[in-house]
Amino acid sequence: GGSGAAGRAMIRAFVALSLPEPVLDALAALQQGMPAPRVVPVENLHLTLAFLGEVDETALEEAHHAFQRIAAPGFDLRLSGLGMFGGARPRALYAGVVESAPLRHLQGKVETAARNAGIAIDARRFVPHVTLARLNAARLDKPRMAHFMAGRMGFSSPAMTVTDFRLLRSHLGPSGASYDELARYPLQ
Repeated sequence: GGSGAAGRAMIRAFVALSLPEPVLDALAALQQGMPAPRVVPVENLHLTLAFLGEVDETALEEAHHAFQRIAAPGFDLRLSGLGMFGGARPRALYAGVVESAPLRHLQGKVETAARNAGIAIDARRFVPHVTLARLNAARLDKPRMAHFMAGRMGFSSPAMTVTDFRLLRSHLGPSGASYDELARYPLQ
């Protein structure tokens, strides 16, 4: 029993798919020579289904129970192509995902479960992706980046079979983020 809201630790959490070794190897190769200041370490690469943000333990517990009740089939997935978020002021470089109905189905269920647990989730359209690097628009060497991307637009990862989704906690440290797995939920 804590002493109300003040005694409550907030947890920065998100729900994601982890990536198998062959896919991580392909992404690490893709990151070679990337003209970006902050390339995401290979152990941090993942596909986010829902960013929960800063939530308290009670809400997280509720969400956890809701995630346990999700029934969705496992499926195959492949990453393909590169893109940037941020338009004229790019902030991230990512690998895209081949369109997948089962992925959208699962993501919708995760988002609904989190909302039903009282967690406010951004109502942005879900764009499945794996963030490869964080960009600083002011310092971006645009011609170099354009050249880098042009040579890799045909990127395609090995296919992966998604058998579960995971609840992760994010710690923001001086050297960037690190993630702990809190739970995993099997698919059918």
